[in-house]
Amino acid sequence: MSKSALTITVKLFAAYQEAFGMPELVLELPEGTTVKAVCDRLIAERPELAKWREITRFGINLIFVEPDTLLHNGDEVVLIPPVSGG
Repeated sequence: MSKSALTITVKLFAAYQEAFGMPELVLELPEGTTVKAVCDRLIAERPELAKWREITRFGINLIFVEPDTLLHNGDEVVLIPPVSGG
């Protein structure tokens, strides 16, 4: 792994977990990647998730963050689509 790469864990919930069929993914990404870019990458792999793109919230290390927040090596990312029910 080069110095300019980082490894993150993505915790999947709801529609994301259903689409990938697993509770988490480990991704290697270039330095300077934003949390929104992780979401875009997952949607590129599973286009059926596109309807959640604009309403998914992002968290890094258990803290809600803005979509343009930069990732760091070892971060744990959560993508949280709206949950149905109520």
